[in-house]
Amino acid sequence: MPFMLTMKRAAPVVGVACATLLASSAALAADNSFNPAIWLILNGTYTNLSKDPGTWQPSGFQPTGGETGPGSRSFSLGETELGLSANIDQYFFGRATVALTPEGEAEVEEGFVQTTALPSGLTARAGRFYSATGYLNDKHAHTWDFVDAPLVHQALFGGQFKQEGVQLKWLAPLDQYLELGAEVAKGQNHPGSERNSNGAGALQWSVHTGGDLGTSHNWRAGVSWLRTRANQRGWTDNDLAGKEVNNTFTGSSRIVALDGVWKWAPHGNAKVTNLVLQGEVFKRVESGQVDYDVDTASAGPAAAAYRSSQSGWYVQGVYQFMPQWRVGLRHDRLDSGSVRYGDNAAYLAATAYSPKRDTVMVDWTGSEYSRIRLQVSDDRARAGGRDTQVFLQYIMSLGAHGAHSY
Repeated sequence: MPFMLTMKRAAPVVGVACATLLASSAALAADNSFNPAIWLILNGTYTNLSKDPGTWQPSGFQPTGGETGPGSRSFSLGETELGLSANIDQYFFGRATVALTPEGEAEVEEGFVQTTALPSGLTARAGRFYSATGYLNDKHAHTWDFVDAPLVHQALFGGQFKQEGVQLKWLAPLDQYLELGAEVAKGQNHPGSERNSNGAGALQWSVHTGGDLGTSHNWRAGVSWLRTRANQRGWTDNDLAGKEVNNTFTGSSRIVALDGVWKWAPHGNAKVTNLVLQGEVFKRVESGQVDYDVDTASAGPAAAAYRSSQSGWYVQGVYQFMPQWRVGLRHDRLDSGSVRYGDNAAYLAATAYSPKRDTVMVDWTGSEYSRIRLQVSDDRARAGGRDTQVFLQYIMSLGAHGAHSY
């Protein structure tokens, strides 16, 4: 079926609304409560790094504590994804995705129920899910075109931003693809934090539109807004005296994201050759209070007003030049922007450095279930240092995995 987006294959050029609806309906129709779909994604890498990965951190950005950086050197199993999905009844669909880490730990990446029978193009989802902020965030890692997430996702979200709450989407009954979305959630993940509160800690909305341009091109573009609140969100830093200190931030974080995707394939047939261009721009503004050196025993922490305005973006292109073979190029850039520590400027310094990275990859897709990738990155995320990163990755899919969205 030409509209199906299978694991790691380049998406054919078809209508955006059609691809979204048909991929979703095909995934749901394939599942049932007596015979659920079960799949396992194996993801392994060999990594060669010229700098110590333990010191990796985008200069000028607070550490997120998430899945950031190039990972460990040498051989690594990577993250294994185990999934289960099925129709619950005629009204609901359910999915659970568990990530098995190389350290032997298990984490529920997704666990939600979703409506299947709401009228007028409405869909509701409740539980834990990836936020639909931007384009890439709600895509599983094994569907990415590169080994790692863009720098801006790592610096602002710690990799991927998960929500625990309710998500609503409405697909407008138009020839032009138009989807509106909203999320109300706990917001305990970075840039938010646990707040011990009954109310919602995160609010999000998004608008996406797109369509076909002739028989060989289509596109999708959107804007997203996300607000989270943090209560004593901690990070470790070195102050102006060179002392390692633990600080906390309490306040609000607001993110605006713009995203766009353009796809080309001759007459809509992506089997032999196709091209996908993709990019996202994020801007984050945080305001509140920073408590400096909260572990000081002789005196309380120094509290002062805090405000920052930081941004980042990436653009990438992936070209399938013949069946099974693709090449890709990505450029990442961050802007540490304006960071004001107030009275704490006597202890903490802001940097004007702009982290950046250039990445090239080539991969071979044996089938819709297997892919092998070679990737090389020139990483300049750390001020004063250049890291040459080489990755050799395999991605293997076992079992019945549903189709992916546009």
